Parts: sequence; structure tokens; C-alpha cells
Amino acid sequence: MENVKILQIQKILKVFFIIIFGSLLITLSAKIKIPFYPVPMTMQTFMIILIGASFGYKIGLATVSIYLLEGIIGLPVFSNSPEKGTGLVYFTGPTMGYLLGFLGAVFFAGYFKYNKNTFLNFIKIVFSVFTIYLLGLVWLGYLIGWDKPIFKLGAEPFLLAELLKVIILTILVPHLSKLRKII
Repeated sequence: MENVKILQIQKILKVFFIIIFGSLLITLSAKIKIPFYPVPMTMQTFMIILIGASFGYKIGLATVSIYLLEGIIGLPVFSNSPEKGTGLVYFTGPTMGYLLGFLGAVFFAGYFKYNKNTFLNFIKIVFSVFTIYLLGLVWLGYLIGWDKPIFKLGAEPFLLAELLKVIILTILVPHLSKLRKII
């Protein structure tokens, strides 16, 4: 009985470590950026999908939620923080839709099962990334006005880079299921 409790505590500690480490990786990926207006291009989408595909949707959602909470309370975890502000003010700026889209993306990336079928893996990853852009563009349109070229500002500049990230992830995802066995 005591061994079962020890194993449960070890599992909880592993999950806790993965969530905290994952939020740190998302923060680092946010700082790797190419400036664009009004939303910078970062490696966050890559890291979000990688975390979801590696550890599943439950740990993925917890990790992204912790990351978002860290940013909302004022830690400089977001892409342009602290330069362009921190906390709730920064969160509710032009990137809020994309940040909330991380939740949908990590959910789908973690929920989908990946196998040797490269085409299906590619489609699943594209769909996961699509949720980021969908929410991002909706919020951007609401914030700056639908009369502006929303797609041109909030998606088009990033599509080539996203395609490269998706291709790399498509190659990686069949091998990531081994990470879930750590837990």
C-alpha cells in the first residue's frame, strides 16, 4: 500500500515538473522572435504543438494554462514583454486571441493520435495550428477593426514559417509518444 502511495507521489511530481518545465520552454520559445506588426513571429506555435503531442492534452492544457497565468499576473513570459508591457494589459492586446488559441492547439495536438501516416499527421498538426490563427484573427479583427486587412496582418506573414514548423513537427510526432511513457 505504501509503495502505491510513493508511486502516486512520484507521478504527481513528474507531472508537476513537466508542466513547469514546459511553461519555461514556451517562455523561451516566445523570446525567439522575428518582429512583425502587429503580432511578432515566434517559435511558440512549434513548442505548443510539441508539448501537446508529447504529453497529451491534459498535461498540455495545464502547461499552457500555467504559462498564460504567469503572463497575466505580470511575469515577462510573453513575446514582447516586458518591452511592451506585462500582465493583463499586455495579455488583452493584439496577441490575446493567439494566446487563447494556444489552449485549443495544445488540446488538439495532445488529443490526436499519431502514427506512421505522414499525411494524416500533417493534417492533424495543421488543424491544431489553425485554432491559434482562427482565434488570433477573430480577436485581431475585433480589436483593430474588420475594415483592416486582418488576414494580411495577422496570418499571411507567418504562413511560410508555420509551414516549415508543421513539416518538422510532422516528422517528429510519431516518435514523441515515447515521452508519454515517462509519466
